[in-house]
Amino acid sequence: MVGTVHHDVLRRIGPIFRSGDAVAAGVSWRDLYRLRDAGDLLELSRGLFQVAEAAGVDDIDFITVSARVPGGTICLDSALAHWDLVDEIPPVVHVAVATGAHRPRIDHPPTEVHVFGAATFDLGRIEVVHGERERFWITNRERTVVDAFRLRHLVGEGLAYEGLRRYLRAEPDLPALTEFGGRLRAGEAFTVALRLLLS
Repeated sequence: MVGTVHHDVLRRIGPIFRSGDAVAAGVSWRDLYRLRDAGDLLELSRGLFQVAEAAGVDDIDFITVSARVPGGTICLDSALAHWDLVDEIPPVVHVAVATGAHRPRIDHPPTEVHVFGAATFDLGRIEVVHGERERFWITNRERTVVDAFRLRHLVGEGLAYEGLRRYLRAEPDLPALTEFGGRLRAGEAFTVALRLLLS
């Protein structure tokens, strides 16, 4: 009975939704957790649910983190893997927030939060949409490569070079890449590596 009463409501606000949105739409906390316990809802993260019949969405960890950090951007290792610029799948989701923004703590999925400068935060930030409402924000291919290189002390030299190498093999936009490198102050090492790989 609870499921049939509330499923239409939850589908309208979901299929991924915050508990507060469900309560505001008329679903009680008790019914929300009853639906979870019955398997009709999946709890993706604290206070974030998915209608079970919508399970199997691609990039669910990115969607979940973006719902928890609406102003954030999937970045670094996670973005490299998303754009198929490295083979390694990171064990945590890497998300950036702008300087001065709230730095959330997210246990599930395991998440590492980075702080990027507010002045260039939106540079190369794009939205990826799955279905009607599932979405996340991520750095585009060029910004991903430049960020990985300029922050290679976080990503690792090997992944940074591999990301740049694979980017250059797959329809590179060199004017955009060099513009991002300049605006983000990637440094001389980036310029030298780019020249070397293009020679």
